Amino acid sequence: MMKLRSSPPSPFGRKVKLAMAILGLKDRIAVEDANTADPADSLRNQNPLGKIPALILENGEVLYDSAVILEYLDFLAGGGKILPAGEARFTVLRDQTLADGIMDAAILRVYEKRFKDPKFRDPDWDAYQAAKMERGLAYFEENTPAAPSSSSDVDAGTLTLACALGYLDMRFGDDWRQTHPKLVAWLDAFEAAVPAFADTRQPSAPVPADANVPLR
Repeated sequence: MMKLRSSPPSPFGRKVKLAMAILGLKDRIAVEDANTADPADSLRNQNPLGKIPALILENGEVLYDSAVILEYLDFLAGGGKILPAGEARFTVLRDQTLADGIMDAAILRVYEKRFKDPKFRDPDWDAYQAAKMERGLAYFEENTPAAPSSSSDVDAGTLTLACALGYLDMRFGDDWRQTHPKLVAWLDAFEAAVPAFADTRQPSAPVPADANVPLR
């Protein structure tokens, strides 16, 4: 059986778990918690970067980076499920990359608070990352994807966007919701159409950015 190394708060891990469910691969992959902050965790041997998610294949090889793992899962499911063929593929890849970038910027803001003494925190750095998040959200607010009617309508771009918005809910509360009504409605529709989204939800209460939980 394959093994996914991840942690419950990770939005990148969540997107892999969501893809596993959508593609019908949950029974083939065991999920194992990883602590990226622990030097003794075997993760650093599995992924030299020490990052999650990491997918350990049955032959012992390891794939890392959530986009690469989603590509592999789509291949296992027969191809063309969450990553379409042809020109449409590039739109999906672009949207996945933009949603990944929102999550990356959000995580860097979390790290700034978690790892730096307050007197050393850089408000300009935080504002720089916040602006990335806002530009990404503004793009999706202006170019909101079609709401899925079922899990079969989901692709790598939309499932990553849903996980990005879920991560913002967890780390930053409902701040983003105040100014992005189309995305709020879209996420509600996504959750109603894709039961696995609720099943992969991170901790229900917002987690402070400086909380001592595994990275990502």
